[in-house]
Amino acid sequence: MPKTQNCPPNKQPTIRTVPMPADVNANGDIFGGWVMSQMDIAGGVLASELAKGRVVTVAVEAMRFLKPIAVGDLVSLYATLKKKGNTSVSIHIETWSLRRDKTQMVMVTEGTFVYVAINDSGKPREIQP
Repeated sequence: MPKTQNCPPNKQPTIRTVPMPADVNANGDIFGGWVMSQMDIAGGVLASELAKGRVVTVAVEAMRFLKPIAVGDLVSLYATLKKKGNTSVSIHIETWSLRRDKTQMVMVTEGTFVYVAINDSGKPREIQP
């Protein structure tokens, strides 16, 4: 895993979203499962572009929750190719949160997700170069 950075990647985020009150846990912070699902969506966007078709998530190799996310934060997710195999891709995802008061941008989670390209029958298929 890369060490925590002080600023987001110098590129457009793969996706952006704003968590709502229905997404909070018992402590009032955004539920970790919500964050993980957003990361999976962002990783899937890049994986399907690279595979030029359908992919499925097969593993979350690593994930770190660094800071909480609050309702109303603008959440940006950045997906980057980490490794490409014959049928799979490993995608590193960083989640950054612009706090509601717009004064601070912080990395809140990061993780590595693995996706496998599949055909119409749901069987693994080769990813073309």
